[in-house]
Amino acid sequence: MKQTDKPLWYDVYEAFPPKVEPTFSRKAPDTLVKDLIYPEDFVRAKYYKVFGCTETISLLDNKPSESQKFIDKYLLMKKDFSDDEELFDAVAKAIKEEKVLEQETKPIGPAPVTEKAESIASILLENEGALLVNMAGGHKKPSAAAGESKGKKPKVKDNENLPHRHGHGHEHQGKAQKRGMFPANGVYSAFGVVALGVVAWFVYQGYLETRVNTPLGERKVTIPFSHDYPERYWGSYRPGVYFGMKTREPGSLLTGLMWFMPELVTPNDLKLRHQCDQGDNLDQYGWKEHDGKTFGVQAIVDKFIQLEMSFITRPGGEHGGEWSARIQVMPRLPELEGKEVALFFYLTMDDNGKGLLQPVRMIETMDASELESSESAKFLGLSAVHGHNDKLGDFRISFHHTDSVVHTAYLSTTLNSPHLVKEALQSGLRLMEDKKTKVRHISLAGPLFPKEDTARQPNLVVHQVTGKLPFQLEVVYESSSFHNRGEMLRGEVYDSLLRKHRKDFNSEFENKFHLSAKGFNLQEQEFAKAALSNLVGGIGYFYGSSKVQSIHNQEPVPYWNAPLYTAVPSRSFFPRGFLWDEGFHNLLISQWDREITLDIMGHWFDLINVEGWIPREQILGSEARARVPDEFVVQRNNQGNPPTFFLVLDAMFSSRNIRDINAQELEFLNRMWPRLVLWYNWFNTSLQGTTPGTYYWRGREMASIRELNPKSLSSGLDDYPRASHPTNDERHLDLKCWLALSAKVMASVAELIGKDDRKYRDSYDFLANNQLLIEQHWSPDAKRFADYGLHTSNVTLQRPPVKPKSHPGHSKPDKVRVVLENPTMRFVDDTFGYVSLFPLITQILKHDSPELGQLLHDLRSPSLLWTKYGLRSLAKSSPMYNKRNTEHDPPYWRGPIWININYLVARALRHYSQIEGPNRSRAEVLYNELRENLISNILREYKRTGYIWEQYSDVNGAGQGCRPFTGWSTLVLLLMSETYA
Repeated sequence: MKQTDKPLWYDVYEAFPPKVEPTFSRKAPDTLVKDLIYPEDFVRAKYYKVFGCTETISLLDNKPSESQKFIDKYLLMKKDFSDDEELFDAVAKAIKEEKVLEQETKPIGPAPVTEKAESIASILLENEGALLVNMAGGHKKPSAAAGESKGKKPKVKDNENLPHRHGHGHEHQGKAQKRGMFPANGVYSAFGVVALGVVAWFVYQGYLETRVNTPLGERKVTIPFSHDYPERYWGSYRPGVYFGMKTREPGSLLTGLMWFMPELVTPNDLKLRHQCDQGDNLDQYGWKEHDGKTFGVQAIVDKFIQLEMSFITRPGGEHGGEWSARIQVMPRLPELEGKEVALFFYLTMDDNGKGLLQPVRMIETMDASELESSESAKFLGLSAVHGHNDKLGDFRISFHHTDSVVHTAYLSTTLNSPHLVKEALQSGLRLMEDKKTKVRHISLAGPLFPKEDTARQPNLVVHQVTGKLPFQLEVVYESSSFHNRGEMLRGEVYDSLLRKHRKDFNSEFENKFHLSAKGFNLQEQEFAKAALSNLVGGIGYFYGSSKVQSIHNQEPVPYWNAPLYTAVPSRSFFPRGFLWDEGFHNLLISQWDREITLDIMGHWFDLINVEGWIPREQILGSEARARVPDEFVVQRNNQGNPPTFFLVLDAMFSSRNIRDINAQELEFLNRMWPRLVLWYNWFNTSLQGTTPGTYYWRGREMASIRELNPKSLSSGLDDYPRASHPTNDERHLDLKCWLALSAKVMASVAELIGKDDRKYRDSYDFLANNQLLIEQHWSPDAKRFADYGLHTSNVTLQRPPVKPKSHPGHSKPDKVRVVLENPTMRFVDDTFGYVSLFPLITQILKHDSPELGQLLHDLRSPSLLWTKYGLRSLAKSSPMYNKRNTEHDPPYWRGPIWININYLVARALRHYSQIEGPNRSRAEVLYNELRENLISNILREYKRTGYIWEQYSDVNGAGQGCRPFTGWSTLVLLLMSETYA
């Protein structure tokens, strides 16, 4: 926005952002009728009648008044009640429990009210449903839309005249004159002020509604890709499928693979493999070697067969280079030789991709004598596909298979969306009989188009190869603009180049991580290579828009269309980008290839909006959207994940590594700086607590009745126990520590690129001040760091009484939370777990502090967090240990061992073990033990199950959660190499 374009309020709002945004939101109306009184005003009026109107609020702090807190709770609980009186009483009871209204000192019931409040309340209650004023001074009954508005209004002083909340709104004129509220000769003057105020308010509201999906106007961090990085233009950028190739372009050509064994087909299940799916129950799958640029080798162990898939890219030409892939299919047991397996290799276009795909059948390239002397079933498929699109120019994909193939076929058809490719393939299968041999095959049917489709231009082409074990298929992609190609990249040429890439990979791996020098055996080194390769091989390229919503939007709105180059936590369960995971991912990726990490970070920070917010889960494109339930798709801008990218920036650009920073990286930091500033400011302002230096995660459900402890999903720690009753006054220890770390890194980066670093150093000094930290978060009774808030541990889940049998068909009600003890404002010190460790994790504790000594002492206690497999997430002595949060949600961060937090603890212990002082030796012992426990257990489980897991049992170390989880669990490689910066 240009300086001259800024309205007057812009600088004020930017300089003094409210701690709580104005809370009323509605879309612009279709007519000029403006309702100046809204349904919640009647609730407020009733509130004044019952509780009185003696409250005062601060407009500068923009804190909600007591009546507004009551209304917010009323709206949250409304869905669970049909009777308004019951609802009002239930809200009052809930508010009383939370001590928001502080009714302990005065009973619920009529209270003294001011004359003005009584007058307003009476008018509202007497005229409910009839208090709307149009722009011409007439009146109109409320519309359904107005009554159903889910928005909230900007906060004002609740003891002011309610009709004036949006300017000088009129009451019904007759009532106003009768009660003497407006002099007759002042009506028109008041009306003008009202009109001006309403227009200004709607203009401002429209501005607020658009902020959530307005991109930052600064230059992008990522350079428009095109073909500037040919080594990474083509890649295995479809982590959600077992094998697939695509480019880093919107609307890309997509390729992929499916397979099944005809012998295992049942009437209701083809057992067709395509998307990575835990339900397939594969014994193992994953990349054994992958460098993120030029090649990858993957092994898949299915029930009776083993597949090895590899690919090689070759830069050159004007359209992103070329590649070849090889799929080898082998029996797991000798007696399975000769059994048939069907492979399906397909080509289609990504969302909104346009181009030409022209199948070339084998029989079109054979003469009559060849056809006569051959089994016809072997030559029904394709020899190649010719294609063209704007990004790739002309290209050709050819297929080459071994002689043990017994049948080929193809499908060409149209596809509405790439996520439907499996369904399209299944609908194109037929049982066909070879006219010569009379052998039946499950076969693709050839061209399939609707009758009305006269153009018959396919955007999906599938080549089928059915072979007897063992056999092989090679796929070769060639670009027409590639010059001096030499021999086709297949056969011996492919073998030779693959050997070279594998040799280079292994040499580079040892140079980076030194595992052989550290004494790890070959099997352990192979595991470590697989860990890295699955993380790098899980990098995907996505394009699309998120669905987002702010408190100013009645409905979700689309973010802008944007690309995202990112690793994913799990190919089977989370094959998309997650903000806080990605910081952990790049602690390892940056040690392997700094350029890849900078590219990933650039894409993420280009997603920042003008508020400084980045949606925490990126569900971009139809393939990603199809795998996420609707209720989890919308991202809300008051919720943001921990800023783990500051860990990466610290590791890459700390002063001790400044010698490794080149001019290209400094330019990258300069491009990213405005976005970093905005991101940091979003955390520092949007998540502030009510006391200076405190913060709390937004998004906890205050009115939740089915959760034992309302979740804090935005913290990344989901069901980790916090204060039992969420309020605006709670303090979250982990968030304060994240902000301290962020301020420190901001200061370092600022100094590096010549920006003013003073305010960030001052912020760090303030947030890392041990005396203030102890005052705000140290429980002197429990001798531990803790959250603070309205809390009781005396809660339980109970099932409400089942309705009598006179109500047939009524299902058993869900369990609800029952509070057995009134909560009080206190430290949440009955809980000890990962959150308690954050002053250690972020290394803000002084090395010689007694609190650090106490923390190290507790860390080693088996009754708390210590196990021989790693640190459990919640102490066994904590009330919520291994408890379900609802009857349907098993414990997640309430006991299991998570590798990302364990890595950060090991990193911190290593730090303190290298500083002379009273805690050095204990930190060193703990570091060595913890590192050994983690590595040995993860290795043992990988050998036992074939997978790296999402989490590990604190009871027996068994892998659990989703698999493979080759996101932050791959940090085990950094533990093996002892790489912490």
